[in-house]
Amino acid sequence: MEDILQLFTKETTAGSLVILAIISITGILLGKIKIFNIKLGIAGVLFTGIIAGHLGAHVQHDVLHFIKEFGLILFVYSIGIDIGPRFIASFRNNGITINVLASSIVLLGFLLALSLKFIFNLDIEVIAGILSGSVTNTPSLGAAQTVISYQIPNGAELAPVAGMAYAVAYPFGILGIILVMLLLKKMYRISIPHEVETYQKELTGLNGAMHSIHVEVKNPLILGKTIEFVRASVDSEFVISRLRRNGDFIIPSNNTTIEQGDILYGVSTEDKYAALEIKIGTVHKTGRIEITGNLTMRHVLVTNRKIAGKTLQEIGISEQYPANITRIFRAGNEILPTSETTVEFGDTVRVVADRNSIDTVTKYLGNSQKSLSHPNLIPLFVGICLGIIVGSIPFFIPGLPAPAKLGLAGGPLIIALLLGHFGRIGSFDFYMTPGTNLFIRELGIVLFLSCVGLGSGAHFWESILSGGYMWMLYGAIITFVPILIVGIIARIMKINYLTICGVLAGSMTDPPALEFANSVAPVQAQSTAYATVYPLTMFLRILMAQILVLVLL
Repeated sequence: MEDILQLFTKETTAGSLVILAIISITGILLGKIKIFNIKLGIAGVLFTGIIAGHLGAHVQHDVLHFIKEFGLILFVYSIGIDIGPRFIASFRNNGITINVLASSIVLLGFLLALSLKFIFNLDIEVIAGILSGSVTNTPSLGAAQTVISYQIPNGAELAPVAGMAYAVAYPFGILGIILVMLLLKKMYRISIPHEVETYQKELTGLNGAMHSIHVEVKNPLILGKTIEFVRASVDSEFVISRLRRNGDFIIPSNNTTIEQGDILYGVSTEDKYAALEIKIGTVHKTGRIEITGNLTMRHVLVTNRKIAGKTLQEIGISEQYPANITRIFRAGNEILPTSETTVEFGDTVRVVADRNSIDTVTKYLGNSQKSLSHPNLIPLFVGICLGIIVGSIPFFIPGLPAPAKLGLAGGPLIIALLLGHFGRIGSFDFYMTPGTNLFIRELGIVLFLSCVGLGSGAHFWESILSGGYMWMLYGAIITFVPILIVGIIARIMKINYLTICGVLAGSMTDPPALEFANSVAPVQAQSTAYATVYPLTMFLRILMAQILVLVLL
């Protein structure tokens, strides 16, 4: 019994791990409690850590420091690997626009933090913590604390103050985003069903439901033209799956020429029928028919890492095989594919192909459940090692008194983004299964927040009572003002309200806010926008937190 009591009364490695485990368990449970339909989520661990620190829980300093930094590395690395394959592609379509909007939120928050520092004469560690907490960005807190520890005299003693300021500003960091979402909805009288319908049209390229149709060739101008020419002329209007000639079905190659009497089969929507009548010929709804003869249809899971994130034109299925991808199913949505439609890892595609080629096409696309479940650990540690090395390299920014570093948050994030984008180096495949990625991400953030809370809790209430309650007000300003301004600008630009919600949550890298945004409508607009702006925003948050400290030295 005495040995068990010593786990809680003496600073031992075993005792430290037990205390952190209890903080994590209670924090996760706290985060599941709903108050006004809002949950703290994983941030509950931060507050149970603060309570434990306030009650006198102590752990070995070296153990606390190691677990905190290692947790941060795991968290940001898993984010980078997950976002990496979509990072470059995210700048297509409106990706650049919403990334500029999200970056504007980061910059406005930084400028507000600088202004508040000078207006109210706040300490560097306090304003750094307030900035990180008000934007609910945990890695930026880690980056700021690292700079404080190494660049300021007695920095190791001041770093926990940043953690306290972070914890004070954090709650309104979540609530402020949600309030702005609700305010924008009220200001512009948003109709959620209308926004959902608009998003679905933008996502799928559809204006109505998809139908299987066949089109009799009547336009003499396309006789003798190749299928490649026809596909290019109706790319966003009609997906050609097969051709019927003299009673037989064939999978046309790009070089197949159109002949009199040909009938093209495929998928389209009713609003495109008029254009197809002009460009090709008479349109008929096919209904449900059996694919027989030498052709077959199969739903295939895309697990070939090499083609994930590429467009159908870049993949070139039709050029390599007598096969066509006629539909893409992603996250509950049915997408009408065009030559510029990207295929993502985990998509299910409908393939119509020659019976002799369908197995080869299936193998090329992947269709491997094992690839979705097998963890890849050696590349994980290779990536983390490279990230730590890169994060330790100093670089100079004109005007700063000391060199900046990407640190243990920025270095692994940048490396993970690059490895996630390129997919492999030699024989190393850096893909991480969704289940493994989520586990590592959750483990990392729980470890980090439990350590931050525990390290900040000892003097938390004293700081609040001695004027720290004002930190909450400063944090509210940094939270509320930038996202409200940018939210209004985004709506003036006629950006979809659901996308705006995702941008606001992503600009704050705030999962609880994203959870609330997702509850507004059961579509992927919010999550897609969140993921689009997340990588750049995360990088800027980490960098700006360091710059804030260095500028104020």
